Amino acid sequence: MKKVTNQLLIILMLSVLMIGCSKQLEQGGDAEMNKQPATTINGEDIVITMLDGKYEELYNQFSSDMKEAVSLKDFEEIGKEFVQGETFELASSFEANGYKFITWSNQKAERKGIHVIMDEQANIAGLQVKDLATYPETDGQYSDTVFQLPFQDDWFVFWGGNDVFLNYHYEYDEVRYAYDFVKVKDGYSFEGDPLLNESYYAFDQPVLAPAAGTVIAVVDGIEDNIPGEMNEAQPEGNMVVIQHENGEKSILAHFKKDSIVVSMGDTVDAGQLLGTCGNSGNSSEAHIHFQVTKQQDDGSELVIPVSFDGGKQWIRGDIATP
Repeated sequence: MKKVTNQLLIILMLSVLMIGCSKQLEQGGDAEMNKQPATTINGEDIVITMLDGKYEELYNQFSSDMKEAVSLKDFEEIGKEFVQGETFELASSFEANGYKFITWSNQKAERKGIHVIMDEQANIAGLQVKDLATYPETDGQYSDTVFQLPFQDDWFVFWGGNDVFLNYHYEYDEVRYAYDFVKVKDGYSFEGDPLLNESYYAFDQPVLAPAAGTVIAVVDGIEDNIPGEMNEAQPEGNMVVIQHENGEKSILAHFKKDSIVVSMGDTVDAGQLLGTCGNSGNSSEAHIHFQVTKQQDDGSELVIPVSFDGGKQWIRGDIATP
């Protein structure tokens, strides 16, 4: 058998509408093959089942595509090695667009995580176990500027946190502590035709300045994507960059085409309208991308964790309330 490393042990993220700066995947699979087994393991009990060594029970709950991707023998061998001697705590659990997303992590210096996606029939549509990289040299470098959320009302945190299962941005220097926010109602980010931007609750919603400052860059005029498609050539899409004190900047991306109402050189107050949420750039559906950088002594920009008003720290699965 080919040895599988711990860097990426098991992964099959299929049939899932992924929200944010990611790809949209289509729902599919054979209904007969994906029907729910007689005994169903609840999502939050999956790690306990792995620790108990009941891999065949879990495997029976795999979708047909998952079973094609990994054999029971390989799954059991990989899983046993990964969880041996570990204790995992639930980090995030939420439902979005017909799927349940569940993440666990251990609390050791050498971080490990388990991420599962389940469909509406309780089939396991994705399962990933992974050694989690950490960046302690920057994890505590919170912004001196205190920011408010860049929107009105309640928005859903689809990506946010300090590991790659909570925040896929985390493994990339240029976006490490970024957030992706979407609007959700009754567990869905859209209503109607998923291929229309207008179907998404976030689309054309106001995007606000997260703190006072001066606008130092504006990009507008980039077309909004058809949901599920990505513009990797212009990853930020329509965007606004605001200079704050202490050498810090906020970057807000993926605005709706021609919606931005500020210009370079404008002074803005916290809460002032910048434009409206769109689906431009490296974006699969309408959402707000928000991150903060700090200029270093060598002139480079370091992405840093965001200090929010009231000391709040949002992670994936939270409802962020201004």
